[in-house]
Amino acid sequence: MILETILANWYIILLFFAVAILYASVGFGGGSSYLAILALTGVAFTQIRATALLCNIVVVSGNVFLYYQHKKIEVKKIAPLVLTSIPLAYVGGFLKISQQFFFILLGITLLFAAISMWISKRIVSSKEHIKKQNLAKNASFGGIIGFVSGMVGIGGGIFLAPLLHLTNWNTPKKIAATASFFILVNSISGLLGQYSNPDFYIDWNLTSALLITVFIGGQIGNRLSNTYFTPIQLKKATAILIAFVSIRILMKYLL
Repeated sequence: MILETILANWYIILLFFAVAILYASVGFGGGSSYLAILALTGVAFTQIRATALLCNIVVVSGNVFLYYQHKKIEVKKIAPLVLTSIPLAYVGGFLKISQQFFFILLGITLLFAAISMWISKRIVSSKEHIKKQNLAKNASFGGIIGFVSGMVGIGGGIFLAPLLHLTNWNTPKKIAATASFFILVNSISGLLGQYSNPDFYIDWNLTSALLITVFIGGQIGNRLSNTYFTPIQLKKATAILIAFVSIRILMKYLL
């Protein structure tokens, strides 16, 4: 049964593999790209979110472990971001939303994610310009991103990282570590919220194949990191693809 599923969805599996390598190499989970890929397939919209979040969890877990080993995760500084994002990601995941609303929200989210990916490498914080952080502001940022991420089915790192760079929150490596941790806890919380909803459903044959695929791709990406290549061009190509998908979705569900 699983072999038949793999053969029938080989192109999705291959795309997920490439996405996992790319995103893991820069500290992200890949949720926005997983959603973009699944949105163009016949996968039921009710399970798209759960599949993307599960793949996120598998990919960023390795990132978080490595960043923790290298002492790049500052728990005290991250706490205000995740203390509000975790419960609101759960609420966002639990909410029952219509197919049309989901795809409109997904289209807007993907478009924003594409823009964020395109400009993210042009925004670089330096150790000399790190600013003292406003706890209330960080908590509100975390809460808003967590809620939207839970509804859509992403971890929120694609929104958080550019925002942290713009506000000179920390050094690039520590922002990447923060984004990975943020993605992990919000993906878990959003998934639990979805699981609590009576309408929760997931095709484990396809999802299992995708989880194995992104695990392998994530491990490769974790080890490549920025040591062997700088994925700026790949990120820009991905941003163009996500923007194309988002516009296509919005045209279908808004017009």
